[in-house]
Amino acid sequence: MEAEIARLRDELAKKEQEVERLKAAAARLHQNSHSGNMFTLVKQVTEIPILEEKSLSNEEIMRYSRQLIIPEIGVKGQRNLSQKAVLIVGCGGLGCPAAQYLAAAGIGRLGLLDYDEVELSNLQRQVLHAEDKVGMSKALSAATAINRLNSNVECLPYHFQLNFKNATQLIQQYDIVVDCSDNVPTRYLVNDACVLNGKPLVSASALRMEGQLTVYNYNGGPCYRCLFPKPPPPETVTNCSDGGVLGVVPGIMGCIQALEVLKIASGIGPSYSQQMLVFDALEARFRTIKLRQKQPTCAVCSENPTVKDLIDYEMFCDSAATDQCQTLNLLTGEQRITVQEYKCLLDEDIPHVLVDVRPPVEVDICHLPNSIYIPLTELEERTVEYMKHLQNNINERRCKAGSDKVTFPVYVICKQGNDSQKAVKILQEMLNNELCSLSVKDIRGGLMTWARMIDPTFPQY
Repeated sequence: MEAEIARLRDELAKKEQEVERLKAAAARLHQNSHSGNMFTLVKQVTEIPILEEKSLSNEEIMRYSRQLIIPEIGVKGQRNLSQKAVLIVGCGGLGCPAAQYLAAAGIGRLGLLDYDEVELSNLQRQVLHAEDKVGMSKALSAATAINRLNSNVECLPYHFQLNFKNATQLIQQYDIVVDCSDNVPTRYLVNDACVLNGKPLVSASALRMEGQLTVYNYNGGPCYRCLFPKPPPPETVTNCSDGGVLGVVPGIMGCIQALEVLKIASGIGPSYSQQMLVFDALEARFRTIKLRQKQPTCAVCSENPTVKDLIDYEMFCDSAATDQCQTLNLLTGEQRITVQEYKCLLDEDIPHVLVDVRPPVEVDICHLPNSIYIPLTELEERTVEYMKHLQNNINERRCKAGSDKVTFPVYVICKQGNDSQKAVKILQEMLNNELCSLSVKDIRGGLMTWARMIDPTFPQY
């Protein structure tokens, strides 16, 4: 009986400790809150103090108990985590799960950098954000969610665009950098800043149903430039806005980024330095590719670098540091019409052919009436079946309209107005042959501009 009473008293004491812990956490949460937001957005680089060494509190021992008893972590590893500052560049599909698990594991400080605001289309994969956060800064939204998860972690939300003028001052204040960006200029910028400041870089990417991950600049390993000395042509780069992504794919890659950061921060060491992890979500398979070693001719990490200071990376890559669709200008003004001009053409019932060059999966989402569908890939391959389809439609509509014009108008449309320009150039090359009686133009801005400027009921995606 006495033993039972002692056991119950012990359980009661533990419950009372837990209640006190929860009260203390609630008090901190209330103290940190200000006008509905827990944080003040940092809109420029500021100096931050170095994290102080400290022993684990009883609350922290309880919170992190499941990883404290792992031999590879232990008390020493946990204290290492609490003394590390990690900068996450991009609070999107990769950054959200990475930040979430780093905070849960007890990283001492998280810098959350993103210049963008939360949009409805983000919520399919960017799991720290929510419907009521649409329109809020992504950095602030992520920091708010992180604070609800673990108020012991210091979060610094940065709401500005990283560039060659501010990157060094920011990155040198962090121990590890996590590249969760989604554009080529930022990847080169973050890489070079990490090399010049001696910081390990955990980088990942995700597109459609594939993901990749590598740790750069760790213990003599290669940097991003060792693998990719020159940026790709802008027109060959596909982002999530153009190509799509299944939300769980960046979720998986972001979790593995967090894993690599935790192994570096705790002292275990990463698995993917000098190796690249490739994930195929369609087959649910991982494979590892061994990377070449640090290159002696690398422009930034070699013994005789040519890049000793950060440069203008948007100029270097000939593209903007954004995940938004890049606007190409492949045609002259005479070769293009606006959505307003095309609307007038429809209102006046002027005979023409409208060619939609999007992939079939996008045509299934939405399309304009009376358009014919020829994917850009089929135009590029000059597929006979599709060329006959185009010619038959032109002949049919010309005959139906009784048109005796020397040339017959053909207009090309896509989602954003880039692929349509490529299609026009292909069709114009064919004008010297069987399609010599055509006048081919593209519609500026494509269907998304049509939705914004002409028909607000038209689906946007």
